[in-house]
Amino acid sequence: MKEIILCKYGEISLKGANRAYFEKLLRELLKKRTAAFGAFRIYSLQSTVYIEPENEDADVEGAYRAAKNTFGISAITRAVQTEKTMEAILETAKNQFMPYLEGAKTFKVEAKRSDKRFPLISPEISAEVGGAILEASHGRLRVDVHHPDVCVRVEIRDLAAYLCAGQERAIGGMPIGSSGKGLLLLSGGIDSPVAGFMMAKRGVKIDAMHFESFPYTSERARMKVLSLAEKLTEYIGEIHVHIISVTHIQEALRDACEEDYFTLLLRRFMMRLAERTAEKFGCEALITGESLGQVASQTMQALGVTNSVVSRPVFRPLIGMDKEEIIRISRTIDTFETSILPYEDCCTVFTPRHPRTKPELFKVEREEAKVNAKALEDEAFATLETVVVGRK
Repeated sequence: MKEIILCKYGEISLKGANRAYFEKLLRELLKKRTAAFGAFRIYSLQSTVYIEPENEDADVEGAYRAAKNTFGISAITRAVQTEKTMEAILETAKNQFMPYLEGAKTFKVEAKRSDKRFPLISPEISAEVGGAILEASHGRLRVDVHHPDVCVRVEIRDLAAYLCAGQERAIGGMPIGSSGKGLLLLSGGIDSPVAGFMMAKRGVKIDAMHFESFPYTSERARMKVLSLAEKLTEYIGEIHVHIISVTHIQEALRDACEEDYFTLLLRRFMMRLAERTAEKFGCEALITGESLGQVASQTMQALGVTNSVVSRPVFRPLIGMDKEEIIRISRTIDTFETSILPYEDCCTVFTPRHPRTKPELFKVEREEAKVNAKALEDEAFATLETVVVGRK
């Protein structure tokens, strides 16, 4: 039995003259993600990527899981490949395909004849294959065309015929790297990993930026952030996590500025440092997990104050989502339990009792002028270090 994985495109199929670019990028991503599971031949035809094992040692199940979590794939199925003759299709249905129907009581058959040269039309193919499966089941299965346990698909394509027992939804989106590279501000909370996931789904290659405040934050806080990045690598691949210490910045702001402005001033420093890091590592945009009105620093006025210090686009994919929606996605991508570990991050150090929710830019700049912002920023940037997560 020759088993093969069929991956159906999502948005890529809507592309025009540049479609070949997206297809090539998707194939390259699939080659990287399936390499750990053996040798596979990967090619695309008729809006489908084929992942074909080159020998019996290849781990098809492992490759299937990796492909299912690859952005750019909307649906996926494991199929049995056979010759493009009715005799071969029926033989495969009776003798090789039955394990796919274990546990099912009812089924129906749908046929798709992409190769119009095939002598039988789709309803005739469905009837023939359905009869062969009924015969091979010895009465265990029955046909239910309305609510079957399993929908058997027969696809007659240019190269061969394929039989599969339904298909699963894959992760969708666009191939990583097709929309440029962004720098994710990864705090260690619930929101920022979800923001990174959502931008990666739109084809953005992700680097991460984390700010720490040792000794006010611990080594466990750093390890928590690296664990979150590791969780994201299942979808995104290798992530470079850039880490900067903002301890001296926070101490200077605490000593010189009004407490109410502390969070806003710190975030302005973070945005400037993130933009310098983005420039150094070729990131074209910044990404944050901010949601409008969720906390004091995420009001419309506060976001305007923090935005004013950078020139790169700032993507906020969670801006219109409520906390329940964000938590639901974080559970789906398995970052929630790590995010709620009770380790302090730099944003919880020296938190003001009554932060400004409607700041005026000129007043914020007046407070910022009380410290030597350029010197503090340069000192912090000198602490930059990079940890690579998910490198195979």
